[in-house]
Amino acid sequence: MVEIREAITVSEAVDRVMNYKKRGEIEEVSFHECDGRRLAEPVLATNDVPSFHKSPYDGFALRAEDTVGAASGKPVQLKVIEHIGAGILPEKEIQQGEAIRIMTGAQIPKGATAVEMFEKCVEKTVDGAAYISIEHEITQGQNIIEKGSEIKEGTPLIEAGTRIDPGVKASLATFGYSTVKLAKKPVVGVIATGTELLDVDEPLEPGKIRNSNAYMVCSQVERAGAEFIYIGTLEDELESSYETIKEALRKVDILITTGGVSVGDFDLMPAIYEKLGAQVLFNKVAQRPGSVTTVAELDGQLLFGLSGNPSACYVGFELYTRPIIEYALYSNRPYLPRIQAKLTEDFPKKNPYTRFVRTYITYEGNEVLVHLAGMDKSNVVTSLARTTSLMVLPGGTEAFEKGDLVDVLLVDSFAGQEQF
Repeated sequence: MVEIREAITVSEAVDRVMNYKKRGEIEEVSFHECDGRRLAEPVLATNDVPSFHKSPYDGFALRAEDTVGAASGKPVQLKVIEHIGAGILPEKEIQQGEAIRIMTGAQIPKGATAVEMFEKCVEKTVDGAAYISIEHEITQGQNIIEKGSEIKEGTPLIEAGTRIDPGVKASLATFGYSTVKLAKKPVVGVIATGTELLDVDEPLEPGKIRNSNAYMVCSQVERAGAEFIYIGTLEDELESSYETIKEALRKVDILITTGGVSVGDFDLMPAIYEKLGAQVLFNKVAQRPGSVTTVAELDGQLLFGLSGNPSACYVGFELYTRPIIEYALYSNRPYLPRIQAKLTEDFPKKNPYTRFVRTYITYEGNEVLVHLAGMDKSNVVTSLARTTSLMVLPGGTEAFEKGDLVDVLLVDSFAGQEQF
């Protein structure tokens, strides 16, 4: 029976969900429309960078061997035969005793084996011709950026699953990716349960609350890189709720419901899972908040029953739903990155279950500091506005004190890690 609730560990719950992970579809999208999306295949260098030998400075390209013996008071004199700027190809090949005036980024002309900066050369005109004199020897290859010194053609640059940000966009442009193969966004349906819920634009009524969970989860879905469909709210009536969820499953890849997963008289989700014939993967986890978080699957499709308490709902999504979305978007590091940080205030609660505390991170010198975001109760919503991380306190631990090192999951990061 679905009602039998045996708490499993958070790690076991994560593993049970990830047994159903799968990659999403791939679509090819214009380079101009790919920002914020996830790569479905690695980006490779399509050419050497730089693709030619080039100058890092404004100066003169010359033959290093022509400066042998040059010294203070004993200059060598070279005739300047051409002037080239960045993007302009040299027309002449440097011969013995010659130099070419060259700008930063310009291609090294044939025959040149070094570049010397303007300020280390003396320019003069003799009989209408330009010359430079140099009073020091120059080494072979000096001030030449070699072809392929940054990257060689065919080198993997960016791995699949990477979110396209300005830096990635620059690499795509550099290597001529006019179209990009992207992970198609999974479609996530979001439903809130409960007759007590009002919409955001409705005035408060006695016994009612505004529906914050659904909109919070929709925002979390978008942050994870997926697309949401807000299906609406369910009243506490079994048959109509069952029909709504059954129909919703036909339209989405993943379905999230908030509320209705406990064992109260009006908590209908356990009965709906049973009526659907869905396999319940778990319905109680040894965690705070969100111990009643429930996940079921139906023909490989996952149904996430998140708590109706806002903070428990938030945590449940980040722990269990987000990794499934990240994996569908081709990430090989689908889990929230975990770091250690120093606690800035006492946390006096005991932790019979693993506790995930809403926090935010700051930096002081080389130290990472973690601060409580606000009141730590599962029904509290206001502390979520400051939450950028979740402090992880293991089950079976006592109170933590200011200055203790603790594990922290970064919810605002797109970096990810391979293991939970």
